[in-house]
Amino acid sequence: MSAYRHTQVGWAVILPILVVLGVTLGNLVLTPNSAEIILWVTILLAVVLSLFATLTVTVTDDEVECRFGVGLIRRRIHLSQVQNAAVVRNKWYYGWGIRLTPGGWLWNVSGLDAVELTFKNGKKFRIGTDEPDRLLQALPVGIGHGPSGTA
Repeated sequence: MSAYRHTQVGWAVILPILVVLGVTLGNLVLTPNSAEIILWVTILLAVVLSLFATLTVTVTDDEVECRFGVGLIRRRIHLSQVQNAAVVRNKWYYGWGIRLTPGGWLWNVSGLDAVELTFKNGKKFRIGTDEPDRLLQALPVGIGHGPSGTA
C-alpha cells in the first residue's frame, strides 16, 4: 500500500537540456557534415532527459523510494533505519541531480525545498520536493519529526 506518491517534474533540468538540444540540432543545418557527432550528442541528451527529468517519491508503511526518470536510478530506504525527518531548505548552489553536500546526499530535480532524513547511524539524506509538508506528513508517526531548518 502506498501512503504517498508524488512525481516532480524537473524543469530546471529539462529546459537547459532542451536549449542545448535546439542549438545542437541547429548546428546540423549549418554544418551538415557533422551529422554523426550531432546524432551522438542528441542521443546522449535524450538519455540524460530520460534518467533525470523527474523525481518520484513513494512512501509505504515500511520504506521510502526515490526514483529518477524511468527508474533506472533509485534508492529505497527502510523506515526502520530513520530516526528523524524534517523539512529543510537547500542552499542554491547545492544544485540538482544527485549531490553529496556537506550535510549528506541530496536527490533533487528542481527547487530548494527538501525533506531531510536522519538515520539512526547519524548519516543524512535529503529528498528534494515541491511538497515538503505533504511528504513529511506521509512519513510514519514513529519517526521523530525534527525541527525545520536551513543548511
